[in-house]
Amino acid sequence: MHPSDESHNLVNPYAPPQSTSMDSGSNAGADASEPGLNPWRTIWTAPRATVRRIAAVNPRLHVLLLTCLAGIGESLDRASMRNLGDQASLPTIIAIACVGGPLGGLFGLWLISHLIRLTGRWTGGRGDRDRIKTAMAWASVPSVFSLVLWIPKILLFGSDMFTAQTPRIDSQPQLVMMFYGLAALDVVLGLWSFVLLCNTVAEVQGYRSAWRGFLNLLLAGLAFVVGVFSIVIAFVLVAAALRGFAG
Repeated sequence: MHPSDESHNLVNPYAPPQSTSMDSGSNAGADASEPGLNPWRTIWTAPRATVRRIAAVNPRLHVLLLTCLAGIGESLDRASMRNLGDQASLPTIIAIACVGGPLGGLFGLWLISHLIRLTGRWTGGRGDRDRIKTAMAWASVPSVFSLVLWIPKILLFGSDMFTAQTPRIDSQPQLVMMFYGLAALDVVLGLWSFVLLCNTVAEVQGYRSAWRGFLNLLLAGLAFVVGVFSIVIAFVLVAAALRGFAG
């Protein structure tokens, strides 16, 4: 490979793999004719091939961007489920999501990638944390796209998206249909994001099956629950001991 070719591939990880055509004569025609991949498109239907290509060339590609955007969406979802609009105005909720969402997303990426790597070792996983972060971030693409849905939600439903009572939606039947339609699309995107995550984690961990990726995620979740439970129990015991000494 010429230096200029190598530089091009570093800038664009989805350029056709010229090096393969030079290294393998039998596959030269197939590799040269294969169109360049677009990760924003291919991640939806070819998650393993997409994350493999990204991890091989630039594992940090858009990881922070995707994580922050997904964090904003998750923050808005939580505010909606908790009826935060009963205590705060719509601009305040949006501001909290735009500031706290990215911070929460980055903390979750840091923590969960540790847990996935740790529990993955129990089942033969070989991925390092950079590539696990790549898998997590790019699997969130459907969730990032669902963030766009918040634009029509807020324009159509306003603060009703964040309150227990929804007078604006209830007074207009057409808004009710739109509300449930957007909610169903949210569920589909969320489920697809999880399916992608099972596949991308399996790929970076070296698993053949996405089910093993699911197992890795399940073990990571259990480790998180056990860790939180242990911390709570430790605090309770320490508090009880301090009260005993004070008494």
